[in-house]
Amino acid sequence: MSHAEEPVPPAADALARLRLDGKVAIVTGGTRGIGLAIAATFARAGARVMLSSRKAEHVEHAVAALRHEGLAVHGVAAHMGAPADCHMLAARTVEHFDGIDIIVNNAATNPVFGPLQQAGDEAFDKIFAVNVKGPLELCRTAHTVMAQRGGGAVINVASIGGVSPEPGLGLYSVSKAALISLTKVMAQEWGADGIRANVICPGLIKTRFSAALWKDAAIADQVLGHQPIRRIGMPEDISGLALFLASDASAYCTGGVYMADGGYLL
Repeated sequence: MSHAEEPVPPAADALARLRLDGKVAIVTGGTRGIGLAIAATFARAGARVMLSSRKAEHVEHAVAALRHEGLAVHGVAAHMGAPADCHMLAARTVEHFDGIDIIVNNAATNPVFGPLQQAGDEAFDKIFAVNVKGPLELCRTAHTVMAQRGGGAVINVASIGGVSPEPGLGLYSVSKAALISLTKVMAQEWGADGIRANVICPGLIKTRFSAALWKDAAIADQVLGHQPIRRIGMPEDISGLALFLASDASAYCTGGVYMADGGYLL
């Protein structure tokens, strides 16, 4: 059959593939900013969502807000820098929702700002425990459950700093580069189990986590002066991409590194 003779897929099929009905998703760092936007988007698309954050009061507030919309969400306090908490989060998700299909590793930390010479061992260990080891522990724990359900999707939220190091964010940038590499390894090793892994690299997004950057007029002006899209990103600019990567619409996508930075790295 020639290209000209190939039938055009119905538009309804493409839209239906963006739905997450029957899927169970874990979203770490899911009580604020990008994580909360992703959790809400997934739940509105039909998923049952387990969101987590380090502080129980933040979890309770986010869950209450989303349930007010009639969404199927649950939450548990978990510290992604503690392997036992990662294992508990996976177990509690299976206990409450009977499975795991999607994992979004969004939780992150950056306790230092400045050159590498000023970053001590404690900061290094904390950054890598949360930003790299936590995602690995959670995904390894959930791997068997996901594979038994026919596969699933892992979405790791990195940063443009993982591609091009950002001034003053040296260790954070290194940890996000490691997360990008980890994603590619997951994609390569777990593809045969039906598990896809992709990574999103946000640019400057208006969240509490990045407030020190976008509230600084000089930094914001520098960023916007370098971007084709001359505005600071919003959490919803990431959640739509995450929905695509979690859904069957991206069934042929794995190992990908997706920029959402307004064109900053062009």
